[in-house]
Amino acid sequence: MTSNNEFFNQAKLSSRDKAAVTDTTARAIVSAEAAAREKKTEKLKALRLQQAAEAPPEVVPAKKKRAASKTASSS
Repeated sequence: MTSNNEFFNQAKLSSRDKAAVTDTTARAIVSAEAAAREKKTEKLKALRLQQAAEAPPEVVPAKKKRAASKTASSS
């Protein structure tokens, strides 16, 4: 049977050491998420530009101008 010494760290960490471990872990997670987000953004941007280049240009019909009303205003 295994003893508890194998699973639990008997050395007590100071508050400063705990904070440092938490800080480095959090920074690593945040930087990994940022890198993944940048990679995804670049991929989506490339796909969007490729799709825009392949698509035929849209022809927007010219808007018709409304005729000015012919009613005279009397004062």
